[in-house]
Amino acid sequence: MAAERGTVPRGRHAPPLEVRLEVQRERLFEAAAAVFARSGYAEASAESISREAGMSKATFYEHFANKEECILALFDEGARTVLEAMAEATATAGDEPTARMRAGINAFFQQVATHRNESQTLLVEIIGAGPRATERRDAILETFANAVYEEAARDTHGFASRADAFAVIAAGAELAARHVRLGRPADVRELEPVLERLLLGALSQAQ
Repeated sequence: MAAERGTVPRGRHAPPLEVRLEVQRERLFEAAAAVFARSGYAEASAESISREAGMSKATFYEHFANKEECILALFDEGARTVLEAMAEATATAGDEPTARMRAGINAFFQQVATHRNESQTLLVEIIGAGPRATERRDAILETFANAVYEEAARDTHGFASRADAFAVIAAGAELAARHVRLGRPADVRELEPVLERLLLGALSQAQ
């Protein structure tokens, strides 16, 4: 019987258990994102994700109780990755506020462009994954909005309210989701100036 894809050496050369589990989990995340993007959350199953990963269904259940737990964990991991990318881009952009904002926007759309399956999970499939997923999505949008609000507060003016920051983040998420669903525009990075105008317009109203 062929060895499962995504496994690591066994025996005395095997890495620690936590390393093996992390490798498996990353492989399952990659597979789940592909299955959710291709088939949709409703049609996805533990079996189809396991098959995509080249693993047994038993291995899937060692990591997740069901496909809902899987998509929630994948969503959390994807959101964390995007937030970290935006924070890093902003931090390296210098001290000029507009440059920092522009760098954060660029990092967001770059993540969408380079991680299409994960982006579809984050932006589209999570919406149909049930009440817990909706709560998780709302919480992540709030987290993004608060991060943008705090970043803008570094400037003299900032946003008029946290709701203004949330409106900008929600607009960016919907613009990216439309790209993922419909392919409009063909290159998601074409949306950078659109979101930049929205953001700078919201900030100008606070002055």
